[in-house]
Amino acid sequence: MIEPTSSLLLLIPAYNEERRIEPVLHDYARYFEQNYPGKFQLVVVLNGCRDNTRAVVERVAALHPVVSVLEFREAIGKGGAIIEGLKLAPLADIIGYVDADGATPPAAFHDLVKRTGEADCVIGSRWLPGAVLHIEQSGKRRFASRVFHLIVQCLFWMNIRDTQCGAKVIKRAAVEKIHSSLRIADMAFDINLLYALKHAGFRVLEVPTEWTDKAGTKVALGRTSLTMFLSAVRIRLIYSPVYNWLRLFRPIESWVYRKLRAPQPLPGPSDSKRG
Repeated sequence: MIEPTSSLLLLIPAYNEERRIEPVLHDYARYFEQNYPGKFQLVVVLNGCRDNTRAVVERVAALHPVVSVLEFREAIGKGGAIIEGLKLAPLADIIGYVDADGATPPAAFHDLVKRTGEADCVIGSRWLPGAVLHIEQSGKRRFASRVFHLIVQCLFWMNIRDTQCGAKVIKRAAVEKIHSSLRIADMAFDINLLYALKHAGFRVLEVPTEWTDKAGTKVALGRTSLTMFLSAVRIRLIYSPVYNWLRLFRPIESWVYRKLRAPQPLPGPSDSKRG
């Protein structure tokens, strides 16, 4: 059971977010300083930023000591940034992450934290009854989202309506158990995380959340969708008996990810240690 004073670590992956991240950091820092009784830390994981994001984060950190930065000079992908950030799990009882654009407000994220006594991982959902959507996605993005959902359901049968919502909270023990199984560095990382948790026997609770579609997305819909599809198939294969036989195709896989300008999947432990 999670106690009210459990320590909380929030990760925010960021790639060239100098124009959007400052108010998000101020809002989260102020909210949790005022409303969270336990220790709170917010770590921004910089993923190959080429703009002034670091200076913006440091400016906020000067006003809110709960904010700090973890920087990777080369682009490692959103999933890669979260994987690196999750290595900090020993610092807190609960670890969560949200997007840098502020699509999930602090109070909505706090609502997820409050539900961690019910499951090992609590995820926000935009597709469950009760979700509050202030500004919805465009028609093309909604269509792509629902098609991807059908693909994920057919591959994994997790019965999760919204695997991709960027608001998730996980208990430390669960993070430490499945961290070595996290391989996907692109935006299909959430599938990797959720299936690893399910495969390891942890309970995932999906709850409706509050969410606003933000302008300035860096998602190239066609290329990103294809990358996520390939990564979802790769995750399925990792947990299949034929995985060892596919090593000969790794150079082709690497070539495809390079052509898509997508972050390469991370090397993982031997197959005997999967899951």
